[in-house]
Amino acid sequence: MTARRHAEIAGAGFAGLVAAVALADRGWTVRVHERADALRAFGAGIFIWENGLRVLKAIGAYDDVVAGSHDGEVYEVRDRDRVVAETAFHAGMGSRMLTMTRQTLYAAILDWAERRDIEILTRSEVVGAEPEGVLLTAGGGRYAADLVVGADGVHSRVRDSLGLQKERNTGTLGLVRVLAPRCLDELGPGRWDRVIDFWNLPHRSLRILYVPCNGDDLYLAMMAPVEDVEATAVPVRTDIWVPAFPQLEPAIRRVSAEGRYDAYETGKLTRWSSGRVAIVGDSAHAMVPSLGQGAGLAMANALGLAVALDEISDVPDALARWEERERPLTEYTQDMSAKVARDRLGTAGRIWSDGTIRTALSVPTGTEHLPPVPEEEDIHAPL
Repeated sequence: MTARRHAEIAGAGFAGLVAAVALADRGWTVRVHERADALRAFGAGIFIWENGLRVLKAIGAYDDVVAGSHDGEVYEVRDRDRVVAETAFHAGMGSRMLTMTRQTLYAAILDWAERRDIEILTRSEVVGAEPEGVLLTAGGGRYAADLVVGADGVHSRVRDSLGLQKERNTGTLGLVRVLAPRCLDELGPGRWDRVIDFWNLPHRSLRILYVPCNGDDLYLAMMAPVEDVEATAVPVRTDIWVPAFPQLEPAIRRVSAEGRYDAYETGKLTRWSSGRVAIVGDSAHAMVPSLGQGAGLAMANALGLAVALDEISDVPDALARWEERERPLTEYTQDMSAKVARDRLGTAGRIWSDGTIRTALSVPTGTEHLPPVPEEEDIHAPL
């Protein structure tokens, strides 16, 4: 009887857990290491487009995610109170835009990982890896495996221990990400079920992306320059944000105290692997969030990794094939996300085009067998 292959994964985020589930589904034993003392999502809200929904269907988590999400059928851009652009997204177009809290997405994926009896070690701090297939933890721990996966985020110690970083660019803008109640009665009349990109330019170069997540929760992505210490402060300075966006005052005054400011960041590697070690998610391809594709691509590439290892038995050869297949679209999306963030003022808010929606409409590796998206009236039916 052939022994089951084994993987050690650094990071129990979206990429790490999807990789764990996809590998387990293909007969691997898997252990996941998480530095934190509890398993939970960090951040506030998140976008998942059609490509990400297909990945969720492939691993089993689709129904749970859709049940707890909001169907963002229109993306609207407003400069103060004037609508300057709007784009429709719906199942009939094959381009659904679902929004949710990060915890909704995380809990669904974690549930499917736990159903597969995947071992998850909390308080396990990964400090590096060896190309031969060894994961290193604080205190001298060594975990040998057929495959090591570095899914430990933008500050990945697995990646850095192997010297794979090629470039890392930190931008001059960033986001405070917070949750608030929907406040529909207090906000008054309006199309408050839409995703709305509020501008108040040139006033202090501030923006708020208003994102309904479900019936109760609202995600506010509050963009400000890195150098603006008042606008980037957490807890949020209501004396700065309310005068700039008075139409959102009820929600701004009730934002959660938790949150953090993150500058936009893009990272690219010389290679996505070294020997038996693969780097996936933000560890490999951090990107500006302007197209909402960070999580979707992280999950797609994690699934693609498992598929490649199922197709090719030799691990280094499989990792080379995986990178060859997945990297072009990923780096295209990184570059396009950065371009949209840089040029959006000059496009009068017209963000979405065939080029910018390309990734959202893509069919991730490992989901080709899934049927077409549902009809618009069946938006909450399985794919």
